[in-house]
Amino acid sequence: MPLPSKFPESNGHAQGRRAWLRRGSLALAIVFFLAASPVGADPNCLAINAGQRVAQETVLRAPDGGLANVFINLLGSFPELPPPATPVVIDQRGCTYHPRIAGVQVGQMLHVLNSDTTLHNIHSLTKRNNRFDTGQPTAGMIFEYRVKSEEVMLPLHCGVHPWMTGFLGIVRHPYFAVTSSTGGFKISSVPAGKHTIQAWHERYGPLTQVVEVTADATATVDFTYTGDEKPALPGNGPVQGLVVSPAGMTLRPVSASPHRR
Repeated sequence: MPLPSKFPESNGHAQGRRAWLRRGSLALAIVFFLAASPVGADPNCLAINAGQRVAQETVLRAPDGGLANVFINLLGSFPELPPPATPVVIDQRGCTYHPRIAGVQVGQMLHVLNSDTTLHNIHSLTKRNNRFDTGQPTAGMIFEYRVKSEEVMLPLHCGVHPWMTGFLGIVRHPYFAVTSSTGGFKISSVPAGKHTIQAWHERYGPLTQVVEVTADATATVDFTYTGDEKPALPGNGPVQGLVVSPAGMTLRPVSASPHRR
C-alpha cells in the first residue's frame, strides 16, 4: 500500500502525515457503528433525517487505511500563547454532532449550534471543571462557553438523544489537530526540539511517539493502529518510537517496516 507524499516543507512547522488503521496487511472496510437508540425515538429526528437511521462514525476509515477523527496533540509544557479569537463550532445537525471530534485551546470560546427543529441538551461529562449542561429547544440557538481547563478528552452527550456522542480535546497550547477523512493531519509552527506527540481515538485509545523537530524543516509522522488496541487513559497507551534527524529522514513506526523519504 503506497504512502502519500508528505506535506510541502515550510519554516518552523512540524507536519503530521497520516493516522492508519491496519490489521496485518489486510485492508479493512469503513466501519459505521449504528446508534443503539433508534432515531425514531424522536419523530423530529426521524423527519430531519428523512426516515434514515443515523450512523455513528466511531471508526471511519478511508479506502487506503487512513483513519479519521483522531485527535493529535503535543504533550508537555510550552510558552503561553493567547487562544484564537475565532470560536470552535460544533453543530447539532441531523441529530448528530458535526464534527464528532474537535480540538480547542484553553480560554478559547466554544459555540454549540442547534440546526435541528427539535430539542437538544448539550452536556459535558467533564472530570475537570469544563462543566456545562444546557437545553436548546429551537433551531438557531447557540450556546457559548469559554473552556477552562486542559482535558483530553472531554466527552459530549445529548441529554435528549442518547446516541449523540462527541469528544472535545482541550489543551493549553495551539499544537493540536484532528485527522481528516483521509487520515491526514498538520500541526504548524511547532518549536524546534524533541517532542512527544499523542494520537487519541475513541475506540483504539492513545498512541505516542517521540519526534525531533528542527528549525526550518518539516517533520513527518505516521501513527498506525492495528485494530486490536483497547481504549486506555491518555498517556497510558503503547509507545511507538520515531526520530526525525536534522537531514529530515523519517522512520516508520516500529510496528511497520522502515520507510525512508
